[in-house]
Amino acid sequence: MADTPSPTPPTDSGVAAGPSRPAPPPKPLGNQGSEFKAGDHVVYPTHGVGQVQGIDVMSVAGTELKVIIVTFEENRMTLRVPLNKAASSGLRKLAGSNMMGEALETLKGRARIKRTMWSRRAQEYEQKINSGDPVQIAEVVRDLHRNAGQPDQSFSERQIYELAMDRLAAEVAAIDGSDKNAAMVKLLEHLKQA
Repeated sequence: MADTPSPTPPTDSGVAAGPSRPAPPPKPLGNQGSEFKAGDHVVYPTHGVGQVQGIDVMSVAGTELKVIIVTFEENRMTLRVPLNKAASSGLRKLAGSNMMGEALETLKGRARIKRTMWSRRAQEYEQKINSGDPVQIAEVVRDLHRNAGQPDQSFSERQIYELAMDRLAAEVAAIDGSDKNAAMVKLLEHLKQA
């Protein structure tokens, strides 16, 4: 009688082999979904630091909807975020001292530049900036920062660097109660320690 091969046991990973895995859920950035009140400085991922003007009730398609009114003075823009969608939209209060400390430490690190095409890296950098996560934004600033004696940046590199620096400086300024220029000086000091 011939031996028949025994069936291979199923793997206990439970993950079906496929072309790609779904992206992990975004990590919480601290105090998302907490109560917002007039005067609070908040961060909206794609627009940066704004200030809550208040919570209003709007009538939309015959239903009452509570919205958080956020103004972005630099852009002269007002944003109305539904209160029940605040957390899922990424609206959050300013970063806590632990998270901002981690972001400032990130600036002191060594630049990590992948050897991929610039268009792919630019896309990744823009995703990091629009995540609203100060640590990811600090990674972009660190990776694109140029000291004296280093090769110049291309126009698009410079634009992404300035956007990331502006976003990070705005949040540092709001936390410190200073202006954006003083915050940029603080960030540049951390970059020099790399």
